Amino acid sequence: MGMQIGAHVRIHRERLGLSMSELARVCGLSLSMLSRVERGLVSPSIQALAQIASALRVSMAELLDDVSPGKSTDAGRRLA
Repeated sequence: MGMQIGAHVRIHRERLGLSMSELARVCGLSLSMLSRVERGLVSPSIQALAQIASALRVSMAELLDDVSPGKSTDAGRRLA
């Protein structure tokens, strides 16, 4: 699940043209923590996920959605 969340975070961050450090600053997380989330090394807490989703202007559900190839989400299409 962590890798899926991280992939979504990266996709939405890049869609907005934000650097990782800009997103970390906006959502109040350390750059190190955000980097680990994007790489799928850790799953964010519910609070951190809410902060990331708010900064990216997406729902938490969008960050949690399956990004498997063939899945019909926007993020899934970009990864497939």
